Amino acid sequence: MPELLQNGNHENGSCSKQQQICRAHSPTLTDYVPLNERVLKRIESKDPWYSLEFFPPRTENGAINLIGRIERMNRGGPLFCDITWHPAGDPGNTEKPTSSTCMAGTMLNYCGVDTMLHITCGNQDIEDIKENLNKAKDLGIRNLLVLRGDPPDGGESWTFQKGRLNYATDLVKLVRQEHGDYFVICIAGYPTGHPECSSYEVDLKYLKEKVDAGADFIITQLFFKSETFLKYVDDCRKIGINCPIIPGILPIQAYQSLRHIVKLSRLEVPQEIIDAINPIKDNDEAIRNYGIDQATTICKELLNSDKIHGLHFYTLNREVATIDILKRLGMWLEEPAKPLPFKLSAHYNRTKEDVRPIFWRMRPNSYVHRTSNWDEFPNGRWGNSSAASFGDISDYYLFYLKHKSPKEDMLKMWGSELKSEEDVWRVFYSYITGEPNSEGVKVKNIPWVDEELNPETSLIQEKLAAVNKRGVMTINSQPNINAAPSTDPNVGWGSPGGYIFQKAYLEFFTSAENVAELKKILEDYPYVNYHIINHNGQDVDTNCDRSCPIAVTWGVFPGKEIVQPTVVDPIAFQTWKDEAFGLWKETWGRLYPEDSDSRKIINHIHDSHYLVNLVDNDFPKESCLWEIVERMLEQAGSKMDTTEIAIN
Repeated sequence: MPELLQNGNHENGSCSKQQQICRAHSPTLTDYVPLNERVLKRIESKDPWYSLEFFPPRTENGAINLIGRIERMNRGGPLFCDITWHPAGDPGNTEKPTSSTCMAGTMLNYCGVDTMLHITCGNQDIEDIKENLNKAKDLGIRNLLVLRGDPPDGGESWTFQKGRLNYATDLVKLVRQEHGDYFVICIAGYPTGHPECSSYEVDLKYLKEKVDAGADFIITQLFFKSETFLKYVDDCRKIGINCPIIPGILPIQAYQSLRHIVKLSRLEVPQEIIDAINPIKDNDEAIRNYGIDQATTICKELLNSDKIHGLHFYTLNREVATIDILKRLGMWLEEPAKPLPFKLSAHYNRTKEDVRPIFWRMRPNSYVHRTSNWDEFPNGRWGNSSAASFGDISDYYLFYLKHKSPKEDMLKMWGSELKSEEDVWRVFYSYITGEPNSEGVKVKNIPWVDEELNPETSLIQEKLAAVNKRGVMTINSQPNINAAPSTDPNVGWGSPGGYIFQKAYLEFFTSAENVAELKKILEDYPYVNYHIINHNGQDVDTNCDRSCPIAVTWGVFPGKEIVQPTVVDPIAFQTWKDEAFGLWKETWGRLYPEDSDSRKIINHIHDSHYLVNLVDNDFPKESCLWEIVERMLEQAGSKMDTTEIAIN
């Protein structure tokens, strides 16, 4: 067995040139490939693909809900998603949740979605446009859908504006002039001609000008018949437009929304569609079913033409219809790809990132936020993190770091009123078991976990439940795994044909009384590494080498180097400690009035309890961590009983 697996530690030193060549073929690593190149590759291979469009919501709660929807739809495997430019919503603001740019940055960095940002030039000073482009670049956005924008004040015709950009062609030129090939540029096409153009032929001429100015591919406006789009493609090819042309698909989902969209786009709806919809116009479900059938038919005709291999869906921020269509087409990915055991960011700088501390496994958005200013990301090994600078986590107000549940739901899950510390234990117990809490509500998450339980938790669920209801409040864990197939539904990741290994890991909050016994017990377990720390870091105990991270998850794949995606790093744990303790007060405690008993109970846990992590290095054998925790609880309980007898 390689030394790396024997001691679970990262190797020191750099890889040889031969090792680096091998590492490039790891199942989890790829160089960043620009979107236009990926589109061309999919067209060349005739491998069908799709993309999705969303628009910014109007409220912060709407933004939180939309992010959840985008994450769900991203599991189906879109090639990219785009977000529209909403001039009235302060679109260039990078901190406003409802702005186009902020939403695009969130989709890219926190949802793991390769994102395209719409950007317009109408009614804006050139310097403002340049600033918006720079903001997009700073967020890591690499794809733009370049548009002129709608006429000002809801007008139907464009008024020439001196000293400003009046055409999308001008904006394409500006992007190329300012940023070269950094951005992939998409432009809009109109299969029936732009409504403001004097003719269909003139509109095609303008389209070619945009392509010649530097556009990479075209997404079209909606249309109602496949032959309309196919004729458009043929006409484009005849005049030398050779870039990819992607059809825009709008499933009809409601009568009023169809009327609104038709009014905005000034399209003529075919009579057969009007005749089909009129009798059911007051029945939203019937209209949606009709729209799904109609859109599916169009998509099949396009894909069967052998001219089209990609589809762009206008979702209207809804998921049911689009997912239904994609499933009917066989394009929805039923088993989401999982290249690594943590959620990935789609930022181009992070494409080779394959190692993270395990502490943030359940809070990946926080980790991405705290490392967003790094120039390079760990690849192949974590190394010494003493020089790493983790960003501040005081930004609890950032909407993508907030819990997705409204305050009322959090109170129902975590307790409208807490009367004792045992009430807190029961919340953790309910979360682990899935049983309703004392208020009859399912606890779907806790402050330290963004999502519901991982599948692998089922392997140790009973053991976790047994210790949580007795005051060992677990926030992160994994079972020991010895050579499980990489396709295993509970612990698998990476490409097929590999094997997954894990050391048992347990992280929890518990009382000072329990910790006092734990420290004595750990002396009997030389193969267990541990960290024990209080909220201010003044009381800390560990048997780990401060400069040596411990690999706790690794994968072995045919013909590849070993991949080690999660580690326990003593230095990073000091940073995580502040965040983990802070969540008691910032997320849970703030739900209650300042002088309430509930707030005091949470504050007491924050001030008096310890954060502990345990690693069992002897992974081939049954883990001893549960034995350690049981002994701790028994000995602490016995001492408490003895103290009570003495007092009485």
